[in-house]
Amino acid sequence: MIVVKKFSLKKIPKKSILILFLCVFIGGLFLIRLSFSFELKGKNKITIPYQTEYKEEGVQLHFLHLDLSKKVSVQGKVNSEKLGTYKLTYSYKLGFIPVKREREVEVVDETDPVITLDGNMEQQICPNATYQEEGYHATDNYDGDITDQVEVIDEGDSIKYKVADSSGNSAVLSRSILKKDDASPTIRLSSGSVVYVKQGNAYKEYGYTAVDGCDGDLTSKVVVEGSVDTSKLGTYQLTYKVTDSSNNTATITRKVVVNENKTSTSSGKPGVIYLTFDDGPQSGSTEKILNVLKQEGVKATFFVTGNGPDSLLKREFDEGHTIALHTNTHRYEKVYSGVDAYFDDLKKVEDRVIRITGTSSKVIRFPGGSNNTISNKYSSGIMSTLRNQVEAREYVYFDWNVDGNDAGTCAKSSVKDKKTCVYNNVTKNLSKNRSNVVLMHDVKSYTAEAIADIIHYGKQNGYNFEVLTKDVAPVHFK
Repeated sequence: MIVVKKFSLKKIPKKSILILFLCVFIGGLFLIRLSFSFELKGKNKITIPYQTEYKEEGVQLHFLHLDLSKKVSVQGKVNSEKLGTYKLTYSYKLGFIPVKREREVEVVDETDPVITLDGNMEQQICPNATYQEEGYHATDNYDGDITDQVEVIDEGDSIKYKVADSSGNSAVLSRSILKKDDASPTIRLSSGSVVYVKQGNAYKEYGYTAVDGCDGDLTSKVVVEGSVDTSKLGTYQLTYKVTDSSNNTATITRKVVVNENKTSTSSGKPGVIYLTFDDGPQSGSTEKILNVLKQEGVKATFFVTGNGPDSLLKREFDEGHTIALHTNTHRYEKVYSGVDAYFDDLKKVEDRVIRITGTSSKVIRFPGGSNNTISNKYSSGIMSTLRNQVEAREYVYFDWNVDGNDAGTCAKSSVKDKKTCVYNNVTKNLSKNRSNVVLMHDVKSYTAEAIADIIHYGKQNGYNFEVLTKDVAPVHFK
């Protein structure tokens, strides 16, 4: 008979029980470890560029052939709009045992700043000059405007621009500097490229200036070649030449025309009225004046402009009036900007008269008169030159000694008094002891209304009416 003794844990020493429990626990953990897998997809440390969206790669978690990956929780967030290192924690609790993995994501700025230059990448300057900075700008995708951090380095034949952003990314740009003067100086002739002088009169140099972009004023270095013999009629040429320090040369010529010295064949007749009208023709007022002149059998002188209908100018000519030249534009700032500008303007109105009438005119009147001061605003002292030049070019200019003031004080009078004002200004200043060159304007309607009464006054008081020509001794202001 077999006797089985009853087993009791109480008879086992406590130390042995503890060792047995630990062995079972460790063995269990080992078995769990063998059947448990928890790994990050991708790298533990990831670097992404600034403003680039972070894409999570996830994890792999398997236990006893079960895929628990989707049950893993993720703590942390990556902000790609801000540089820095971000930590992501992936956690799962296996029973009462927590497990986790970590990943570091670093957002970095690897983009270089951008430098832009104002002006040209290649700049030419004078050999003796220092480059004057045209401007530059520097921007960074993270730091923004970093222009104030640009370092500018003058390397002689180039200007180097360097800048670095807060992440150490840098940019370098250069502007080429060519120290060279290949531009010729500029010579300007006072009184224009063509001047006239009367035979027998001394030729006096009208003046010139020379300026160079690098050397400045070179007037004193101008060499004038050629001569003018005013005892002989003809066209002479003067050559003006100047060379700068870089051996660039400028040359310009001036023609000097020596004309016959003619004098007037008659003088202004005492007791004669020369009615003159400026600024027309103009529709409406000019017709009224022409109608009165035709009815009264009186001829007048019209100093015409480039304005108004051709038909009116043609009528003035066909009815026997003198067509004289005033100005094409009557714009002081244009007419008196220079000698050449004045004669360009005069030629335009002269060409208009030739086109319409078939004949030329050499009787002229300066806008504002020969002693006007407004011209000094645009070209100081120009009237002195113009007075000489128009005569040398065989024009005859007329001022006036009786002013109807229809463009002055009369224009400010009340409507009903304008006509009377013009009439009084003319009739009260007529004289039998001299010729009377009367200034009026055919663009003024009230002048057209006053002209019949003025003619009647003249006839009743023994005055004659004639037209101005080149042969009439001109009235000039002092």
